Amino acid sequence: MAGVLLGFLPVMAQRTFSIEEVIERALAQSPFAKQAETRKENRYWQYRSFKTNYNPQLRLNGGLPSYSQSFIPVRQPDGSIVFQSVNQTNSTANLGLEQPLHWTGGTISANTNFNYFNDRERDFQSWNGTLLNVQLNQPLFGFNQLRWDRQTEPLRYEESKREFVEQMESISQEAADRFFGVLEAQTRQQISSFNLSNNDTIYKIEQGRYNIGTTSQDKLLQVELQLLRSRQDLAQAKLDLENASLALRIYLGLSDSDQIALELPENIPQFSIDLEEALQYAKQNRAAYLAFERRRLEAQRDVAQAKASRFQTSLIASYGLNNTAPNTSELYNAPQRQQQANITFSLPVIDWGRNKAMMRTAIANKKLNDYIITQEEVNFEQEIITQVRQFELLRLQLEITRKSDQVAQERYKVAQNRYLIGKIDITNLNIALTEKDDAKRGYIQALRSFWTAYYNLRRLTLYDFANRKLLYKSEL
Repeated sequence: MAGVLLGFLPVMAQRTFSIEEVIERALAQSPFAKQAETRKENRYWQYRSFKTNYNPQLRLNGGLPSYSQSFIPVRQPDGSIVFQSVNQTNSTANLGLEQPLHWTGGTISANTNFNYFNDRERDFQSWNGTLLNVQLNQPLFGFNQLRWDRQTEPLRYEESKREFVEQMESISQEAADRFFGVLEAQTRQQISSFNLSNNDTIYKIEQGRYNIGTTSQDKLLQVELQLLRSRQDLAQAKLDLENASLALRIYLGLSDSDQIALELPENIPQFSIDLEEALQYAKQNRAAYLAFERRRLEAQRDVAQAKASRFQTSLIASYGLNNTAPNTSELYNAPQRQQQANITFSLPVIDWGRNKAMMRTAIANKKLNDYIITQEEVNFEQEIITQVRQFELLRLQLEITRKSDQVAQERYKVAQNRYLIGKIDITNLNIALTEKDDAKRGYIQALRSFWTAYYNLRRLTLYDFANRKLLYKSEL
């Protein structure tokens, strides 16, 4: 049966697809594969954006010349108000280089600032410049977001790369499942078509026997009823085939003009699976197992953030040189020292237990998170164990159904010949026919279960046991 071709479109110029070719096409051009590629690209740029948080930033900002002409109230020494005409121009420009300090959570920056003022009413202009200013802004005993991000974000990015491979394996599994959906529908149509032709022949035989009095009217009506059911089964099988074909086309991104046929995948890869080896590969490669570590770190981060929010203290210190002059060239003549240092703090005196409640909540959430992860780790291993054990059973089931299909086909041929010579009645022939059909469907279903389980095992471990190679190699 290895060379059987099962087509699901009218006979035209067709291309035959094996299950491997269908999966390859799904991975290359299906809408789901393109979505996975886009998600992977999106996560890459998110990670690039995260890394820029630790790089120095050079910024230029300021204000274009602002012009103001109006009358403003000016209080005189005797207390009276005089409205004075104002005609002024102001401009500002600042160039700053800022570097985050990820090990402390602070920032250090170097800035140059210029301000220009022009009073047109009094024909007066002045420049004010901070030639150089170095400033440190450092939270004390506070929450360091940058330090925690350096631990969690690389893990999150690594997860996304592993998730991409898992998604591609899921696409392979789904493509294989839809592949067999078409094959099963095609098999049902072939069985229905054969049964219709066969029942039509039997009906004619029974009519002849009834006319010569060798069979009863009851048996003739039984055969006629079976013929009618065969026509109904064939109509339903054709509809099921169209629906299954459409589902496969959509998944592969094929157009209606593409004519294809499917090849029955009876060449089963032979390999052995060691349970401990499968568990090792799953823990080494799967995104979910890496996510356990990240989620534990995030829970610890949330506790640290809750503790740090009880009080906030910051140190701000700066040193620089500035000057004022009627023009820019004189700003650099004997600039004056500019320095500043201050410590700010925010400490709740009475908060009615708010900070304590926040910290206790974070600690409770961490405990809950630990319990959930512990259970998920058990489920993670159990899923692998179940799949490995089921896989060996599926291989045995496949061999049994293959042999059952062959035996049922031979048995039906024998029963059909005995019916034609009058050795058995129509009831026994129908039993043999039903067993033949069930055996064929059981074999196709066993093939479907094996191949979907095979690709599911690849997804669960990110390891190809048939070719003995990793599907993803970690860069961490």
